[in-house]
Amino acid sequence: MISQTPDPKLLNKYAKVFEIDAHLDRMVKKIELLNYVNPLNTEKEKHKFFASKYSEEPQFKYPKIKFDGYKLHRQFFTHPLDSIEDDVLRQLYTDVIYFYSNMVQCIETIGQQRRFYYNSLRVYGTPTEKDVQNAKFILHFEDEPKLASMEKKYSPKDAKAYFETFAAQYDFPLNIRFSTHIAAEAMVSNSTQSLLIKRNAKFSENQLLTLAHHEIGVHLVTTFNGQAQPLKIFSNGLPKNVETQEGLAVFSEYMGGALTLKRLKELSYRVLASHSLSKGYSFTDTFDLIHNQYKLNRNDAFTITLRAHRGGGFTKDRLYLSGLRKIYKRYLKEEPMERLLSGKVSLDYEKEIAYLTQLGLVKMGPYTCLSFKEKKNQHKTLEFILNNLK
Repeated sequence: MISQTPDPKLLNKYAKVFEIDAHLDRMVKKIELLNYVNPLNTEKEKHKFFASKYSEEPQFKYPKIKFDGYKLHRQFFTHPLDSIEDDVLRQLYTDVIYFYSNMVQCIETIGQQRRFYYNSLRVYGTPTEKDVQNAKFILHFEDEPKLASMEKKYSPKDAKAYFETFAAQYDFPLNIRFSTHIAAEAMVSNSTQSLLIKRNAKFSENQLLTLAHHEIGVHLVTTFNGQAQPLKIFSNGLPKNVETQEGLAVFSEYMGGALTLKRLKELSYRVLASHSLSKGYSFTDTFDLIHNQYKLNRNDAFTITLRAHRGGGFTKDRLYLSGLRKIYKRYLKEEPMERLLSGKVSLDYEKEIAYLTQLGLVKMGPYTCLSFKEKKNQHKTLEFILNNLK
């Protein structure tokens, strides 16, 4: 594990802050939402759904919760925040505690349909009208010709070897594990600093490059940069960090020459699937929208629908496209990205991060996203799309 011992003077000056921060760190290690929201029986329910000709609602099962939610809530709100003299720090930790408490409520209600959905809204929000318009704008472009690099022919073992080679550009440890209980083909587990690969997945050459830039080039970079910060909240995550972190990750795909129109359309389908939740759509309704109305093949349509409906209605996926739009606009203004890579941080807290940097409580992370150094994208249609998102 990469960590940094804070300056003794800082430890003394902000003793109460470090005490609260350390206690929160011990508590939130137990509550990584993605460890709980991915169904255990996805393949079985997918087979049944297809066999029913898309008419039978899947019945997903989820991992058992390994913590006492009531006890955690109580502990969150016993922290003596009034002992923090600095107004900015006190408000930041107030926001953080409410954010983590909302996350616990999300986990507690997984599988309870609308109860989980409403808790999900508090953490991730719902697509705006602009988000929906941007998604439909992207989907009106004609599909690209299918290239050899898009053919899925690589095994999880091939993927592991590819990611190990890619990660050699960085000097952080790469812990790769195989999993059968994740919705994505690959994802980073922040709590275990691991890259998880779906055991039964097949990968294309382009997909491997995309995942490498997304998961290693950003998510693992911010995981290890967060661990190097004096305050643990930068490792565990500031409120509303998902939109910024996923925006950076997809932007890394763009800069690294991996982003395709197909990928942008995938993010657009996710927005529409998330939007369908606000209309009260069932799993079968959303699948019908994506598969029958928008003509996406049934396997990909099932994955998009699953990602939106898991837990009872999970709106996290709507943030990838809006996050990309915000980071791309920042790139056009030639604003630096380093501060956003300092940990699991959010654009919404950039002023606070700048202030904490002045106090010495935030340091420049030891790692940067290598794809940000040189733009390799040559796709003119993507340029046009990104420049015209609202």
